[in-house]
Amino acid sequence: MAHIRVRKETGKLYFDFIYQGIRCREQTALENTPANIKKLKKILDRISAEILLAQFDYGQHFPNSKMLEKFKKADLMLFRTQLTKVTCEKGNSFSADYINRHMKVLRMIFTEAADRYDFTSPFRNIKPLKKDKKDIEPFTLEEVNLIVTTVRCDFKNYYVVRFFTGMRSGEIHGLKWRYIDFERRLILVRECWLKGESTYTKNDGSQREIQMSQPVFDALKKQYEATKNSEFVFSTQIGTPLGDNVTKRVWHPLLKHLGLRARSPYQSRHTAATLWLASGENPEWIARQMGHANTEMLFRVYSRYVPNLTRQDGSAFERLITPKGGF
Repeated sequence: MAHIRVRKETGKLYFDFIYQGIRCREQTALENTPANIKKLKKILDRISAEILLAQFDYGQHFPNSKMLEKFKKADLMLFRTQLTKVTCEKGNSFSADYINRHMKVLRMIFTEAADRYDFTSPFRNIKPLKKDKKDIEPFTLEEVNLIVTTVRCDFKNYYVVRFFTGMRSGEIHGLKWRYIDFERRLILVRECWLKGESTYTKNDGSQREIQMSQPVFDALKKQYEATKNSEFVFSTQIGTPLGDNVTKRVWHPLLKHLGLRARSPYQSRHTAATLWLASGENPEWIARQMGHANTEMLFRVYSRYVPNLTRQDGSAFERLITPKGGF
């Protein structure tokens, strides 16, 4: 029920109604007179009708109310809950990470509006959805050798570089020849291929220099003979970068053919990290190769793969991955 009531302390009239299951009391500056009660009663009747028709806008009627933050927050939480129930084209629900990225955009909008119009953002105290912790599934060195020696020739160099540099898909697909320094044996990670265009890397920390091991150096030398006329290191016959299509056409069919457990190409990045750790490389060196700001993520993600660490220059890893007869 909705009522017009009188606050005893001030003698002023106020609205008393229920909205979204919450009792709302909104103060007015009007004195307790029949005329004012009649005036407020008309407003209250309109509010009740709008609530019934799901057309009520709390901020329009009470723009300075402290209740606004609570209801906006409730709306945001409802919107986020609805996103968790949406299914994408493949029939899967949106991941917590996907939803968090979109909610982050809304948070930025509300933060800017709150600063500009001097109100408290309803995003205050709303924490991101907790992402499910996924176990990494790196390949063993034997599996890597099997993949590299079995894959079709025009993709052999590509997978050697993937497995032994820890580069992300977008980074290796966006890798250009001008970022390959054969003289210093460095791969300069400066751009990535995302949504059909070259763009900045994931973040500033991803801008890095990766040392080439001998297998990577040799693979890039061979690749240069194949794609030196293209801007991109790994490209199609018409010179465009390799995209996610290589995952469908080459990666998954190859794993199935070899009888290996299906997993994301991203596991090649985890594989590089675990092989570096297994060889005893220094964690700070590994973190720099991976593009991590420090070793914290390295130990958190790969803790069970950390042996006694003694080396720090990449040579131990190179001895581990280089077969006597070569690839």
